[in-house]
Amino acid sequence: MERKYNKQQKLNIRKGDIVKVISGDSRGTQGRVLDVFRKERRVLVEGVNMVSKHTKPNAKNTQGGIVKKEAPIHISNVMLVDGKGNATRIGRKMEGDELVRYSKKSGEVIK
Repeated sequence: MERKYNKQQKLNIRKGDIVKVISGDSRGTQGRVLDVFRKERRVLVEGVNMVSKHTKPNAKNTQGGIVKKEAPIHISNVMLVDGKGNATRIGRKMEGDELVRYSKKSGEVIK
């Protein structure tokens, strides 16, 4: 659902977060978020949703062949992992002058 004036929706997961896959072929695996695609609502997670890509020989890869790489996964299929290692939902609250994310399960602040 898009916001008024064509703004992109705020997402709870950021680049560098540790997430756990909750559905799909890679269910149960954890990894670091490498990139967030806000427009498509997808995330690229390290070691998750691996696909085979056929590449031609070039200057960087003189051999060519089949390369395994990560493909984006929908953001609804991942959950953030808090400091204790639990998958949790995320809330936002004011702490002093800044807005911080916190774990709904344990209540601790997520950096």
